Amino acid sequence: MGVKVTTSGSFKNVEAFLGRVKSRSYLRMLGPKYGPMGVAALSGATPADSGITSSSWYFEIVDKPGYYSIHWLNSHLEDPGKIPVAVLIQYGHATGNGAYIQGRDYINPAMKPIFDQMAADMWKEVTK
Repeated sequence: MGVKVTTSGSFKNVEAFLGRVKSRSYLRMLGPKYGPMGVAALSGATPADSGITSSSWYFEIVDKPGYYSIHWLNSHLEDPGKIPVAVLIQYGHATGNGAYIQGRDYINPAMKPIFDQMAADMWKEVTK
């Protein structure tokens, strides 16, 4: 006894999707859209004493074979060690006189709506 499979219609949608996957066009639309959105969200959410950290957010796109990523970075660094001040605000830090400044989780709440929208857009791309 065998199994018989028949099909009718077209694989046009599947072929179009696989073409987009191969060309990575669906990924390349992410950076220009979500990079600036993330920068704006992070800048607006950063606690601002002087405003330097808030205005120091930027993004970079890493696009290489088998890997695509958007990195949100902050260029305001604290010596010694060139530690990003945004990280010190997020996770807390010790001061020069031995005190401890408690961290404030501002990055995750700022980026959650961006990631949610990115996931929704990617799902639309997969299912269209």
